[in-house]
Amino acid sequence: MLRGLAIVIMALDHVRDYVMAGGDVDPMANPHIGAALFFTRWITHFCAPVFVCLAGTSAGLMTARKTKTALGAFLLTRGVWLLVVEMTIVAIAWSFAPFGTPQVGGRVVLAMQVIWAIGASMVVLAGAQFLGQRACLAIGAVILLGHNLLDPVWPVTGGLFAIGSPAWVALHAQMGLILGPFHLAFVYPLLPWVGVMLLGFGAAPVFQQAPAVRDRRLLVAGVTAVIAFVLLRGSGLYGDPNAWQVQDGATATLIDVLNVTKYPPSLLYVLMTLGPAAMLCASADRVPDAIRRRLIVFGRAPFAFYVAHLYVVHILAIVLGMALGFGVRPFLTFSFFFPQGYGFGLGAVYVAWLLVVAALYPLCAAVGRIKARRRDWWLSYL
Repeated sequence: MLRGLAIVIMALDHVRDYVMAGGDVDPMANPHIGAALFFTRWITHFCAPVFVCLAGTSAGLMTARKTKTALGAFLLTRGVWLLVVEMTIVAIAWSFAPFGTPQVGGRVVLAMQVIWAIGASMVVLAGAQFLGQRACLAIGAVILLGHNLLDPVWPVTGGLFAIGSPAWVALHAQMGLILGPFHLAFVYPLLPWVGVMLLGFGAAPVFQQAPAVRDRRLLVAGVTAVIAFVLLRGSGLYGDPNAWQVQDGATATLIDVLNVTKYPPSLLYVLMTLGPAAMLCASADRVPDAIRRRLIVFGRAPFAFYVAHLYVVHILAIVLGMALGFGVRPFLTFSFFFPQGYGFGLGAVYVAWLLVVAALYPLCAAVGRIKARRRDWWLSYL
């Protein structure tokens, strides 16, 4: 259910990217952002940490039926598979420009985003899981608690399209890397995401306990994370390179407090997102059945939803662009390169989001039925 909720919310962010006027890569970087747009973007911050953490948890639950050798082989092959998907099927969906994007010199842009983070983290977990779940939990916690110590010393880059930094810089900073005709844009710096997946893997035994014990432990963990976020963010001592300040008005100040760093995900970002997610997971049994059942449909087919929704959203942008008098060609690129004059307001974004989610429900239901009916080995890669 939690995974289904996360993927539905994620679609909102991508619909905003492709439908809304302005085309900002990240509107939260705009100091004059309004509250409605801010919280539309902010709520989607929960998605990536939930995906990555639950991917680790799913792997952790597999230890009950797979040997370490078999689990390592599965994680390695599935991780590599996800990397291939990110650089082919998903990369094409973002740009519809498989032979090059004119705005970046004609190079083929490979945006290394959440699928890259999950796939690469799985490759790391394939080896780390031999250490055991407790060791992975400890290593994940150390990474998440300590990686912000790198902020003052890690090389500063110019962003996704800035080249010249060595490849290892992508572990903790956004950067670009040129490989022949390809421009690799590392949107998701890897190191903290490895920590999130190891944390999820190490926490898997909690989900094997009796429901009352499980829910109590999840609730305690979630409340502890939220309290830690409030104390650390309020004090400004540690945990995020983006300090907050008192603004003109309570809403503006709250926005500044909540505007923590996603690229790479800071300690405060992880506490702010995984804390409430754990609390929601602890109370999932009390969610009304009509809502829970529909979210579970999406949660059982997250890969199918993710790939399909990118194509649906991009095609929708082309249709909307043509309705506004543009041709198709200006939309065969990334959303932040869409032509001036294109775009709709936030209300239209929400309408389009609901339509996209509804349109993909039958696909997810069909994939879920196939997975429930069959045990073909390749279905575990979808």
